[in-house]
Amino acid sequence: MSARTTHLLYLHGFRSSPRSAKAQRMAAWVAQQRPDLVFACPQLPPSPAAAVDLALSLVQSWPRERMVLMGSSLGGFYATVLAERLGCPAVLLNPAVDPARDLAAYLGEQSCWQSPEDPEQRFFFRAEFVDELRTLKPAAITRPERYLPVIAKGDEVLDWREMHARYADCPRLKLLEGSDHALSDFDDYLEELCAFLGLMPRT
Repeated sequence: MSARTTHLLYLHGFRSSPRSAKAQRMAAWVAQQRPDLVFACPQLPPSPAAAVDLALSLVQSWPRERMVLMGSSLGGFYATVLAERLGCPAVLLNPAVDPARDLAAYLGEQSCWQSPEDPEQRFFFRAEFVDELRTLKPAAITRPERYLPVIAKGDEVLDWREMHARYADCPRLKLLEGSDHALSDFDDYLEELCAFLGLMPRT
């Protein structure tokens, strides 16, 4: 079987980076299994509007019918925004449902989880960014079959019930009994996610 997908965009979460464990795991998987794949995992700016604009600029020339998305937490929210705009499939890893509400508590200086001591990785989360998140939020999930949400009941950051309610109509929704926000057991279902996105190598 020929691999359908030729392009993959990975979007990290709030206070995260391309150096996160899942982003690094995906980069390694692509290098080993699909070196032909165009893979992008940009460092997203703190402004949600700028983050979405960056993502859109990266995929501007990508073929819509052969590109897919994967996003974690806030990146899952962004992946939903992009999937609704571009019509491509997306895997959502513990996706943020209402980040405007949740991140209003994080105004001010923040640091990246992967390098909290690095001044280069510090940023300010501003009040206007909350408004940007509110503006970006899609009104509805228009084609639930487009998505594979992975939702952990053990998520210590986001409420799994809220995530489940938001994506309840998705036929491929994967509800994990345990796990955590970081999805420490990501490897256990990586192949299933890659198969959904059409990423598996030729056999």
